[in-house]
Amino acid sequence: MDEWSEHGDRPLLRPEERSYLWPAVALVAALVLAGIGVWYLRQGAPETPAQVKAPPSPPPPMAETAPPPKPAIRFPLPGLEPEAAKSLPTLENSDSQLRQWLAELIGEKAFADLFVAEGIVRRIVATVDNLPREKAPRRTFPLDPVKGAFASSGSGETLMVGPANSARYAAHVRVMEALDARALVRIYVRAYPLFQRAYEELGFPGRHFNDRLMEAIDDLLAAPEPKDPPKLLRPKVLYEYADPDLETRSAGQKILIRIGAGNAARVKKKLAEIRRELLAASGGGAAR
Repeated sequence: MDEWSEHGDRPLLRPEERSYLWPAVALVAALVLAGIGVWYLRQGAPETPAQVKAPPSPPPPMAETAPPPKPAIRFPLPGLEPEAAKSLPTLENSDSQLRQWLAELIGEKAFADLFVAEGIVRRIVATVDNLPREKAPRRTFPLDPVKGAFASSGSGETLMVGPANSARYAAHVRVMEALDARALVRIYVRAYPLFQRAYEELGFPGRHFNDRLMEAIDDLLAAPEPKDPPKLLRPKVLYEYADPDLETRSAGQKILIRIGAGNAARVKKKLAEIRRELLAASGGGAAR
């Protein structure tokens, strides 16, 4: 993708999140108990039993806070079962297998022309998670940048997305249109344990990646469809949409707006088809 205002610097992988609350509580409890012991020793031996004063009772142990319940899985997949991962390579060694499957699906030349061949699963997961957000860093994308420079027309108050800009995305859109949605979802389900592990590594333990994928697709399908080329601003180097409603849209929706109305309609049609196949693979999804 070209340089655009939604690019940010969100890391591909978040550092593993650990809870330091329990060690802190344990340390405080140990210090309290030690303090009580020192206080008692400093009182000396009692003269008579009547003079003995019982030390203050330690406070009752605090009940451990129950961890928050895991969010319900809306769109479960068979890949959640441990047996599903037995025939798969490890996530670190999965590129070769994913390259083979994707090349069989879209053709070796199309894969070589469009895809980044390293870290495929992690790139897909990071991009899917980022698309509904404000920014989607280009460096995490599984696809190579679109060739050519962003095309605009006009200047000043008449600056807008140029009519020639949509042609830059034609190759990507053609490949997507030609996808066999059912075959694509079969590969995804087969490889799902890899996607799930990458999503947990990203910082979402206990969350279901397929739910996030459905959220991302639904967000893209909800992208506005401007009838006219959107007007632009260029306050510095990067372009922005002049319409605040467009500029505050998610990164994924702004990409769909940028590729042009015709391309966006074709992409949405294929996304809706893929969504139907995903829904079927998850057994129709959980009740809402």
